[in-house]
Amino acid sequence: MAFEHKPVLLTEVIEGLNIKPDGIYVDGTLGGAGHSYEIAARLTEGGRLIGIDRDEEAIKAATAHLEPYMDRVTVVRGNYEDTAGILRELGIEKIDGMLLDLGVSSYQLDTAERGFSYREDAPLDMRMDKRDPITAYDVVNSYTEQDLYRIIRDYGEDRFAKNIAKHIVAERTRKPIETTFELSEVIKGAIPAKMREGGGHPAKKTFQAVRIEVNRELEILREGIEGFIDLLNPGGRLAIISFHSLEDRIVKTAFKDAENPCICPGSFPVCVCGRKPKGINVTRKPIISGDDELTDNLRAHSAKLRIFERT
Repeated sequence: MAFEHKPVLLTEVIEGLNIKPDGIYVDGTLGGAGHSYEIAARLTEGGRLIGIDRDEEAIKAATAHLEPYMDRVTVVRGNYEDTAGILRELGIEKIDGMLLDLGVSSYQLDTAERGFSYREDAPLDMRMDKRDPITAYDVVNSYTEQDLYRIIRDYGEDRFAKNIAKHIVAERTRKPIETTFELSEVIKGAIPAKMREGGGHPAKKTFQAVRIEVNRELEILREGIEGFIDLLNPGGRLAIISFHSLEDRIVKTAFKDAENPCICPGSFPVCVCGRKPKGINVTRKPIISGDDELTDNLRAHSAKLRIFERT
């Protein structure tokens, strides 16, 4: 299938980045280049966009979509955690803006063989980058029961995490759990029937947890934000779209700490720790989609945009 991914909060992102025609911008989660196309369209001579994605299919689709603007675009297959190194290789020290559109793309969910969806039967994979060594199969079949419990509890926020982990381990002693449908059935069996009624698909939270673990999504985000802020020129902006509370909590906390990094006790009359603010949190509350977008794009329902400006 074609790589199609409708960008969420497109107008809000473009306005929020406050794009300068001759500025340098990074889209760390390029995807189908929905956001990047509009960024590139606003750049003129001297402006530059660096689009990064770890998904090979996304790179192909984005390159084709951005063809009218390739004179000002550089597409790189990589992980956004390596942004600083990628920029160094390109001879770039500072940028004027960066965008992260987190989570899994519509294409990845809808392509059955990628193994992201509990609604399609496929081998357990869930890798955003097929070069990565760890797959969902490895997590499900080799992690200890305690580790499975931890990731389902922490990354899936599922109150049945302990029982789900127990059922997974019991099933794999009989035979490896190889497909998405097999895993989904194990999860269903671990949740009481009356609790499965009207609460969405019972496998949704566990699949999210396994996907986050496979792709190190929260780890990369948590460790990267401060460095991305440091890459910004004064007035440059970092815009991040999150899709669940775990991501949004990390972004909110990181922006708060960058704006007010002081660690002195409240009883101190003046700051003595020497930590200086790096900028301002432009969005005290996250920006969410309006009614028109919510009607047109189901993925927009959980999207939250936060923006930080370097000073």
